[in-house]
Amino acid sequence: MSPYKEMDSLDKSTDVVWHQASVLRNEREASNGHNGAVLWFTGLSGSGKSTIANAVDRMLHNLGCTTYVLDGDNVRHGLNADLNFSDVDRVENIRRIGEVSKLFLDAGLIVSTAFISPFIADRAMVREQLPEKQFIEVFVDTPLEVCEQRDPKGLYKKARAGEIKHFTGIDSAYEAPESAEVHINTERHSIEECAKQVVDYLHLSGFLAIKKSL
Repeated sequence: MSPYKEMDSLDKSTDVVWHQASVLRNEREASNGHNGAVLWFTGLSGSGKSTIANAVDRMLHNLGCTTYVLDGDNVRHGLNADLNFSDVDRVENIRRIGEVSKLFLDAGLIVSTAFISPFIADRAMVREQLPEKQFIEVFVDTPLEVCEQRDPKGLYKKARAGEIKHFTGIDSAYEAPESAEVHINTERHSIEECAKQVVDYLHLSGFLAIKKSL
């Protein structure tokens, strides 16, 4: 059984009922002046996910958007502090952040998530949880050798020395997106150019259109 199927088989209580909020998502989006969205940045460690996600967040904030960034390392300091890097725990890590992203989306925010999220099935799981077209996969496409050269946290060096197990790209697989909404090449373009590519996508797709007051 794959880790994805194992997590998918968890029992859910039949005594828990969803409580409908009195303020609806479309009302919150109208107040914010833009549509909500989940920007899901995926790529190898050192690819530039967090850097670009934060650059996008700054650009959107400067445009007056209501935003937030969920960073992989930051989330593991709190919400997911109990998880390790086994395949099963990686699935649970993504499942939890998918649920948190869903809540941010319901609040009408544009939320950027910066996670390696190495498995196609896990990213598909999050996409299926969200309204159609609200999940925007951003593939930060940086070759392994470039990520190793950057190695900002020294993790690749430790992984090569056998000090870190289950490290993506070394002894754990990374499954690249097959049809990401936004495909970024960090070798050819600057951080600002990459961030602008994401913001331009939001503009062209109508996410940043100003709505009339209700």
